[in-house]
Amino acid sequence: MRSPCTATLLIDDEKTRVTRFDFAPNEETGWHKHGYDYVITALTDCHMWLEHTDGRVTEAHVAAGEAYRRTAGIRHNVIKASEQIMR
Repeated sequence: MRSPCTATLLIDDEKTRVTRFDFAPNEETGWHKHGYDYVITALTDCHMWLEHTDGRVTEAHVAAGEAYRRTAGIRHNVIKASEQIMR
């Protein structure tokens, strides 16, 4: 069984929500649905497994300093896929 990662809410107002996620080994976000369009910005190299609602598991890599965006409505679980701390 995995532990939950640490989610720290930094900004939450009528227009924007910013959350910092810190993952130690063997941690995950838990299943969640994105209520907003969102942007992920990696502070460290991030190697993740994404569990999807249809049962698929895909691998994702985001290099430190890079970003990507997705639209609202995505439901998934993000699992840390390396031994390095991920932020």
